[in-house]
Amino acid sequence: QVPVVESGGGLVQPGGSLRLSCATSSGSSLDTYGVGWFRQAPGKEREGVSCISSTDDTTYYADSGKGRFIIYRDNAKNTVDLQMNNLKPEDTAVYYCATAGFYDTVENMCLNPDFYFERWGQGTLVTVSE
Repeated sequence: QVPVVESGGGLVQPGGSLRLSCATSSGSSLDTYGVGWFRQAPGKEREGVSCISSTDDTTYYADSGKGRFIIYRDNAKNTVDLQMNNLKPEDTAVYYCATAGFYDTVENMCLNPDFYFERWGQGTLVTVSE
């Protein structure tokens, strides 16, 4: 499979916004894949942030991002983006995107990443700090 690549990370002040993008390295479409965003903070386990289906763009959000994060497909760019608003220091982490060729529900896919996601990016660092 063509690798996926994340972009858009960086340093932002608390309350600020960032938009992360997930794309294949060739620019090919992600339309046929469920896509998830995950993060891992230093010393902590990886956690699911948000996922989106391949069929009808059904979405799932972890409680940590509800009301602040939006996942969506940008069909013009062939990306799956994660818009993150009102960022907090506890959002600091390496953010990864991953793709799943099959799944049953978006929530199940997001809560069981090791079972469903077969392709992972290298990650992009998000630091929320003064």
